[in-house]
Amino acid sequence: MNKPYIFVTRKLPDTVIERLLSFAEVKMWPYEDVPVTREVLLEEAKKADALLTMLSDCIDKEVIEAGQNLKIIANLAVGFDNIDIPFATERRIAVCNTPDILTDTTADLTFALLLATARRLVEAAEFVKAGEWKSWSPLLLAGYDVHHKTIGIVGMGKIGQAVAKRATGFDMNILYHNRSRNEEAAQMLGATYCSFDELLKQSDFVVCLTPLTDETHHLFDKEAFKKMKKTAIFVNVSRGPVVDEDALYEALVNGEIAGAGLDVFYKEPIDATHPLLTLKNVVALPHIGSASMETRFAMMELCCRNITSVLNGEKPETLVNKEWLCETKRC
Repeated sequence: MNKPYIFVTRKLPDTVIERLLSFAEVKMWPYEDVPVTREVLLEEAKKADALLTMLSDCIDKEVIEAGQNLKIIANLAVGFDNIDIPFATERRIAVCNTPDILTDTTADLTFALLLATARRLVEAAEFVKAGEWKSWSPLLLAGYDVHHKTIGIVGMGKIGQAVAKRATGFDMNILYHNRSRNEEAAQMLGATYCSFDELLKQSDFVVCLTPLTDETHHLFDKEAFKKMKKTAIFVNVSRGPVVDEDALYEALVNGEIAGAGLDVFYKEPIDATHPLLTLKNVVALPHIGSASMETRFAMMELCCRNITSVLNGEKPETLVNKEWLCETKRC
C-alpha cells in the first residue's frame, strides 16, 4: 500500500516531523527563510495528500485545483486568509489552523510593542549604539506613560482579552470594539464596549487585533487616524491590509498621531525603502507575534497532529471549515 504524500512549504526541525515520517512520505522545501516558489508549490500540490503551509503561502483556487489527492491543508498560523476556504470546502479538503496555543505569546509581543513604541525604546537603544549619548537632559528621548492611560482594543477575541488582562496590570482603562459584545471581557477585565469612532477618540493606545475580512480591509484609513488623539499610539499585530499604510504615514508625518508599533504590513517582507521605515516614531517588527521557541514548536506539532488525524480518517483538532465534517460524513 502506498504511503500518503505530505509536502511542507518550509524547512521544519526533523524532530517535529518524526510523527509524519512514521506513516507517510514527507518532502520539505529545503529553506527555512526563503518562501517556496509558486512553480514548486503547484507541482507538489499535484502529488500531495496533505500540505503543511505558512501564512505567506497563497493557497488559492489554482493550487487547490492542482491537488487532486489533497485531503488537508494545515496552516501554521491562527489566520487563514491566505487560503481559499470556500473552494477547499467544495473540494472536500479540511483546512486547519493553530489557534489558542499562541494567544499568550502574541499578547506578550503586542504589549511589548506598545511599550517599546510609547517609551521610544528602539530609538533609544540605537541612539546609544550610534554614540550619540553625550549627556543627560530632562527630555532626552522622553516618551509617553502607559500606566493609567486608556487602551482601545479593536478585536476582542482571545488575544484581545489576553492583551486586556496585561493592561489591567498597568491600571489602564480598557475600551474595546468588536462585532459583538464580549460579556466575559466586561465581567472579568472591566473592559467597556464602545463604537469604533468612540474608541478612536478616547484611546491613548489603539491596538488592532481584528481578523482581515472584506469589512476590515483598510478599516484604519485617513478618516480613522484623524479621529485619534494627537498623542495616540497605534499598534497593529493583526494583518497588514487592515491598515491603509499611505494614510498611516501621512498621519505620522503630519503629527495627527504620535507613533506606531507594527508587526504586520501590507506586503511582507516589507521593503527596506518603505516610507514608514524612515520614521523614528515607528517601531517595525518582522511579523513575530507568535515567535517564541515554545509556541512555534507547539504550532508545528499541532499541524502534524491535524494532518495525522485527517489522513487516518479521524476528526482534526482545529478545523476551520466545519462544513467539511458533513461533506465527508464525519459529522
